[in-house]
Amino acid sequence: MDVLEAMQSNLLAPIPLFFALGLFATLIGSDLKMPESLYVGLVLYLLAAIGLKGGAEIREVGFSSIWSSLVAAAFLGIAIPCIGFVILRRVGGFGVQDAAAIAGHYGSVSAVTFAVASQFLTRIEMDHEAYASAFLAIMEPIGIVVAIFLARIAGQMQIAASPHWIKEVLTGKGCLILLGALVIGYASGHQGVILTKPFFVDPFKGVLCLFMLEMGLLAGQRLAEVRQVGVFLLFFGIMMPILNGLFGVLIGGAVGLSIGGATLLGVLAASASYIAAPAASRISLPDANPSLYLTASLGITFPFNIGLGIPLYLWFAKTFLE
Repeated sequence: MDVLEAMQSNLLAPIPLFFALGLFATLIGSDLKMPESLYVGLVLYLLAAIGLKGGAEIREVGFSSIWSSLVAAAFLGIAIPCIGFVILRRVGGFGVQDAAAIAGHYGSVSAVTFAVASQFLTRIEMDHEAYASAFLAIMEPIGIVVAIFLARIAGQMQIAASPHWIKEVLTGKGCLILLGALVIGYASGHQGVILTKPFFVDPFKGVLCLFMLEMGLLAGQRLAEVRQVGVFLLFFGIMMPILNGLFGVLIGGAVGLSIGGATLLGVLAASASYIAAPAASRISLPDANPSLYLTASLGITFPFNIGLGIPLYLWFAKTFLE
C-alpha cells in the first residue's frame, strides 16, 4: 500500500469521518454538542483501555526486551520540547512562557492520535508492538515537565523547593489513569484483558468514534482562531509534526522496532497534547496565551495528523526502515 492509498484508507474510515462530522456540525452552526461529563468519561475510558492492554503486553514480553524502546521514548520526550522551545523563541520570537507552553504541548503526546494510528495499522493488517502504549505513558508527562523547566530556566525563575507543579502533572487524571491501567494490566496479564474484553476491547472503536466527534466539534471551534495566531504558528503546527514524526520513526528503527512499531513511535513524536498539557500549562505557566497553544495543537496539528500525518509516518517507516 503506497502513501496515497494509505491516506485514502485512513480518510474513509469511520474514526476520521466522525471527526469530519464534528467539524461540519460546527461550520454549519449546529447545536450538536457533548456533555462535559461524557467527554471526561470517554477520555478516562480510552486511556484505561490503552493502558490495560499495554501493561499486559509488557508483562508478556518482559522489560528486558523493551528497555531500549522505553529509553528511546524518554529521549524523544526530552528532545522534542527542547527543540520546539528554541525554534519558537529564536525563529518565532515568542515569549518565554508562550514558547514553553507550545513546546510542552508538542513534547507531550496525544492518546487519541495514538489510538487512531493503532486502529489504522490494525485495519491495514500492519503488525506492531502491542506494548507501544508504554511509550505514551512515558512521553506524556516528560514533555510537559521539560517544557516547564525550560520556562523557569529561561525566565530565570527560581524552581520552587516543593515540586508542586510536578505533582500536578503526574497526578492529573490523564496521567494517573494511564499509568494506573498499565500497572493493572501488568499485574493481571492477558487474563485480565480477557476478563474485561466485553467492556474495554469490544466497544473501543465505537467509543473512539464518539470521542472523535467531540474532537471535531472542538477543532471546528478553533478554526476561526487559526487566522489570528499568525502564519508562523500555522507553519510550525504542520512542519513540526512532520519533522518530529520522521525523527521518531528513525529512532524507533534504531532501537529495533518493527515498521508498525516505529510508525507508532513516530505518531507519538508528531502528536501534540490537548488534554494533559493544557491543564498543566494553566497551572504552571499562567501567563501563556491559551489561544496559541490550544489552536496550534487542536486546531492545526491534530486535524493534520488524523487526515494526512498518520499515513505519512507509515510511509517514512517503510521508506527508511525496510
